[in-house]
Amino acid sequence: MGDDQTGGKCHMCDAAIRIEGLRKTYRGGKGQPEKHALKGINLTVPRGSVFGLLGPNGAGKSTLINILAGLVVKSAGRVAIWGFDQDQNPRQSRSAIGVMPQELNLDPFFTPRGALEVQAGLYGVPKSERRSDQILELVGLSDKAEAYARTLSGGMRRRLLLAKALVHHPKILVLDEPTAGVDIELRQMLWANVRKLNERGMTIILTTHYLEEAQEMCDEIAIINHGEKVAQDSTANLLGRMDSRTMVIVPDSPIIDLPVSEGVEAALRDDGSLVLQYRNIQTSAEQVLESVRAANIRIRDVRTEEADLEDVFLALTSSRTEDHPADDKDQPRRGIHRVKL
Repeated sequence: MGDDQTGGKCHMCDAAIRIEGLRKTYRGGKGQPEKHALKGINLTVPRGSVFGLLGPNGAGKSTLINILAGLVVKSAGRVAIWGFDQDQNPRQSRSAIGVMPQELNLDPFFTPRGALEVQAGLYGVPKSERRSDQILELVGLSDKAEAYARTLSGGMRRRLLLAKALVHHPKILVLDEPTAGVDIELRQMLWANVRKLNERGMTIILTTHYLEEAQEMCDEIAIINHGEKVAQDSTANLLGRMDSRTMVIVPDSPIIDLPVSEGVEAALRDDGSLVLQYRNIQTSAEQVLESVRAANIRIRDVRTEEADLEDVFLALTSSRTEDHPADDKDQPRRGIHRVKL
């Protein structure tokens, strides 16, 4: 980030967020060792992007987000939000970011309009610049503007959380597991709103366990594990790291002998189809097909499958888990959530 600033604004202003050497250490209690939640994270989020921040439970994502939001004090490192150093210009950096938390932390006695007005007041937004009704319309809560929050459904409460994150017109919107446990209709509405905000120039940071969601939405992704960044690249480049290919063949008749070819793993699925796995850099699709023909297998249908973000995620995180035996909250989830948008 550097110290060359003019009017408090960082000279590295091409990034929405720039993080250097970010560390967070929690004291251990009752003889327990210190907990190193973040271990020197370096991270750059491009302006105008939809940026995915992924990692298993306990990886440090929530700690990082809470530091960005000003809710947790870092142990070391530098953070600039929209060009403003978080230590030198805390108010400007905090006003540049809005966070939609995972928890439904709403006052049950406020109406949606009242909640937005109070939130805007906390951020010092003048009444002439408040857009509460426009924001409620954006998230589909206009007809509930005067209903008490305690009467809203779970989905409506999530919409209100999004609305509250937008009251001060932030340059950056952080969505922390925004679609966890919500229905398909709400998920589609949320992503339609996110795309609309991004088209208007807002930078979006997304944490999610729905990996197809991240693959569909994000321009760039960073993966953290055990408090360390293990990857950051465009979504396309991350997917390109996985060289494995899978060819699935539906035979004309039941297969008796599996084809044999160097660099190719062959197996049968329960439905009788033949699955051939190979590395594209070592073996061509034509070589795989030749091995099938050599085994006298007649092909009725054939298709290829390429790696998706789930494969990349598991390759980058599970390989490190054995080296970091930890409690359950630090382990990757047993099941990866998959959804189609």
